[in-house]
Amino acid sequence: MIKVYFKQALMLMRQNRLFSTLYIVGTGLAITMTVIVAVVYYVKLAPVYPEVNRGNTYYLSGTSFERNKDGRFQSWSYAYSYRALQEWFYPLKNAREVSASTFGAVKYIQPSDRSGDFPVRIIETDPAYFRIYAFSFFDGQPFTQSDLESGIRKAVITDKLARRLFGKENGVVGCQFLLDYETYQVCGVVRGASHLTTRSYADLYVPYSTMEGYRDPAYSEVPYCGPFQVTVWVEDGKQGKAMCEEVYEIVRKQNLLHETDGLKMNIEDDPVSHLRASLMMSVGGEDGNWWRAVRYLLFILLTLLLVPALNLSGLIASRMESRLPEMGIRKAFGGRRSKLLLQMLWENFLLTLVGGVLGMVVAWVALYGCREWVFRVFDRYTWLVPEGTDVYVSGEMLFAPSVFLITLLFCLILNILSALIPAWLSLRNPIVCSLYEKR
Repeated sequence: MIKVYFKQALMLMRQNRLFSTLYIVGTGLAITMTVIVAVVYYVKLAPVYPEVNRGNTYYLSGTSFERNKDGRFQSWSYAYSYRALQEWFYPLKNAREVSASTFGAVKYIQPSDRSGDFPVRIIETDPAYFRIYAFSFFDGQPFTQSDLESGIRKAVITDKLARRLFGKENGVVGCQFLLDYETYQVCGVVRGASHLTTRSYADLYVPYSTMEGYRDPAYSEVPYCGPFQVTVWVEDGKQGKAMCEEVYEIVRKQNLLHETDGLKMNIEDDPVSHLRASLMMSVGGEDGNWWRAVRYLLFILLTLLLVPALNLSGLIASRMESRLPEMGIRKAFGGRRSKLLLQMLWENFLLTLVGGVLGMVVAWVALYGCREWVFRVFDRYTWLVPEGTDVYVSGEMLFAPSVFLITLLFCLILNILSALIPAWLSLRNPIVCSLYEKR
């Protein structure tokens, strides 16, 4: 029976080419926008390489201190210092891994062929960073805890940088290069991350102990402010909640300790999960209200669903009027309303399916071709991508099963909303009215 419905649908598509074209194009545009929104937020939120532990990852980006004493107000704000790492975060009991790192500074490499200095993005971090972020190593391994403690200038570099420096990505462990005129030794080569995974993207990763003055606080008055951001990986949501309570207790004790000198510590929304951090960076979460970002996203999806459905319903209603005599004859010969309605749904589903495939292809082309800005369109802050930055969209990002299922579900809902109501209203007409319809 379904095969018969599809044959009839193909015949009607050839007979009503204008209607079919408008329907397919309208559906395709709706699917295109839906796929773009779905892929953009999939890349932001889903576990993609190398940030595969996003669901159980928390961030602490910085703290602020205030003092209001004797009518004099002072304030300090920054990320965390080395002392804060040692006293507060590395000893956390409710954490699987704790990593501290700087956030993508730019330095310059002096190549051995003297072709000219070129900039690279560098993250100064610790060995735990490579346990949280699942980098795939072509060669070598991460630097060790003893390397960190001794301040040895070792580096994990990406395959792209390895090819640029040494012409290959394997067999370069132990090779040396100059970074800001300091000699570093390669200890590992990894498959590089995309600029879209902002927490892990860099060209090379070195121990933070190679930084000059990494133990020094940013302010002499407040020893807990410094250059480090903290990433915490927990087992599950229960441990994540316990970890947050542990951090809140640290803040409470600090404020009690400095109550007499009027110094007050504040960590704002930290620790913040990856989900909340990503949504707070969206346009709808500009004031830190991540639920507003959720409502904003739902509003976009609802608009993409309802507006095309209403337009397509108008097209279908007009088409149904021209088919009333056909429906009347079929009902007169014993055609049941449910069977006629099912046929209409299958006919429109075929059109919706064709439009959906077209929309997905257009969306993938747009996402790949405009990847340097389309993935930032929903961000609160946008910035230009630096020249030479690796902004690529992997197959894992584009062809994710969840995005495909969302698109398929969207096609089904769009088909039902646009076809069911006008078809049902038309089939409710009495047989006599349908037979005498002259349009």
